[in-house]
Amino acid sequence: MDYETVIGLEVHVQLLTRSKMFCSCSADYVNAPPNSRVCPICLGMPGVLPVINKKAVEYTVMSALALRCTVPEYSRFDRKSYFYPDMLKGYQISQHGAPMGREGWLTIDSNGTRKRIGIADVHLEEDVAKLWHRGDYSLIDANRSGAPLMEIVSEPEMSSPEEARDYLIKLRSILRYLGVSTGNMEEGSFRCDANISIRPQGSKELLCRIEVKNMNSFKAVYQAMAYESRRQRRVLEEGGELVQETRGWVDEKGITVSQRSKEYADDYRYFPEPDLPPLVLDRKWIEDIKQRLPELPEARRERFVIQYGLSLYDANILTGSKAMADYFENCLKVLDYSKAKMVCNWLLGDFSRLINATSTEIENTKVTPEHLAEILILVDNGAISGSVAKAVFEEMFYSGKRASAIVAEQELSQISDAAEVREVVKEVVTKNNKAVSDYKSGKQEALTFITGQVMRATRGRANPSLVREILIKILQDNLQNW
Repeated sequence: MDYETVIGLEVHVQLLTRSKMFCSCSADYVNAPPNSRVCPICLGMPGVLPVINKKAVEYTVMSALALRCTVPEYSRFDRKSYFYPDMLKGYQISQHGAPMGREGWLTIDSNGTRKRIGIADVHLEEDVAKLWHRGDYSLIDANRSGAPLMEIVSEPEMSSPEEARDYLIKLRSILRYLGVSTGNMEEGSFRCDANISIRPQGSKELLCRIEVKNMNSFKAVYQAMAYESRRQRRVLEEGGELVQETRGWVDEKGITVSQRSKEYADDYRYFPEPDLPPLVLDRKWIEDIKQRLPELPEARRERFVIQYGLSLYDANILTGSKAMADYFENCLKVLDYSKAKMVCNWLLGDFSRLINATSTEIENTKVTPEHLAEILILVDNGAISGSVAKAVFEEMFYSGKRASAIVAEQELSQISDAAEVREVVKEVVTKNNKAVSDYKSGKQEALTFITGQVMRATRGRANPSLVREILIKILQDNLQNW
């Protein structure tokens, strides 16, 4: 039997607030000593009272609006009861029955097809403590306990691991544009649980929903979904039965393993949080937030195509990262719009290569937009050749020096004097008799070879077009006459 895959994602996003969700403890705990960012409230002591973080509510409303959700004026917090060592008070304050955002959507471009993925709800809750496992015992660090956590629940409308990965990339891009989260999966500020099922081709009824946890990268999500999709099919093909459960992704082995039987909503015994009143949002406040939304990735992509004449492909890559798109436009403030394609080529070429090789965020590089603009001006003016520019840029990237300083120190200015270039060409031609013979016999690739030898002899400084012009003239002249 042919089966189709159905995937829904639950994404937990740590919000960039200064304090925690229900207390005044600092939410900046990543580099803090264990259990140093805590108080009776986030430690779950008896008798304490939570107070709602207004900035966390604002960020959640902002995210819901950006995801085209309906934001009701009334919402509330609920108590989600369950026991686990990282949940210190034995329950979590979350939103279940009345979230802050409902029925939104975002679009993804996957495998050349645009698809709308529904957002079931966007709600706010508190994070849990962190467990550090040490062999046969575990340690608890409560610094993360109570940090504001936004959960974005998709509809089960993704049908492949590729779509799940593309959804997450698009969602993170939107949240980073909003500035509500770092979106760093490795640090745990952007975490994903997946619900994956299969069903007979054309059927509307899912066979069994299985949750997969412990995925901390886009690659891990893709691999876990691909593995689990194959595993479920294999179980049925071998005559087995699928059971609703939670499975964990083991990255080192590339497999999922069973962790526990899947809980149902009734198991959490949800009821309205008795220590917090209902949350009533003023409609004018919601509209003010809507008016303050920044330009989001899709709108910016379309503007880059229209305003700068970029291809849809280039604009899509540039605007996928707010930092990259900002860098691009800051370069053009120094240059002008007519240089947009040249700036784009550098950013998506050598710049991206070095960023990826060094795992550096573009906003943290030593090359500022003004520095990149300077080297592009040197190339455009013919002061240095394209090949020299690549070497200079790499030096800039690692040292932070300006292009003009590197060019002066290493004497890399382009040679455009015809007499000087002619002497080098004649010397190279004399040393490459075979290539000259190949050219005279009609082999055009010989011309490329000799040109390369001239550029090598001048350390890439010779003006390429001048080299070619002089070389062709010399080769076409009677070689006996020089």
